[in-house]
Amino acid sequence: MSDADDTELRRLRWRSRRGMRELDQLFGRYLDRAWAQDSEAQRGVFLRLLDCEDDKLWRWFMGYEACPDAELDALIQRIRAMPAPA
Repeated sequence: MSDADDTELRRLRWRSRRGMRELDQLFGRYLDRAWAQDSEAQRGVFLRLLDCEDDKLWRWFMGYEACPDAELDALIQRIRAMPAPA
């Protein structure tokens, strides 16, 4: 990973912090396991996800509501399906 990639990843980790442990862990899991391999388009979907309000994110990730945006919903389901660290 280049210095620019490392700097971007640190910036994204900071931006992903929500103050809700569950959301922080889910976003961290995505950044650890998928960000580096994802396409620019998929990364853009993640950045859009970060722009969403925390209460909506909570409801979507916990399965209380379905996200009305199909791209965001697909990413949410993908992140939810990632196994937790051992």
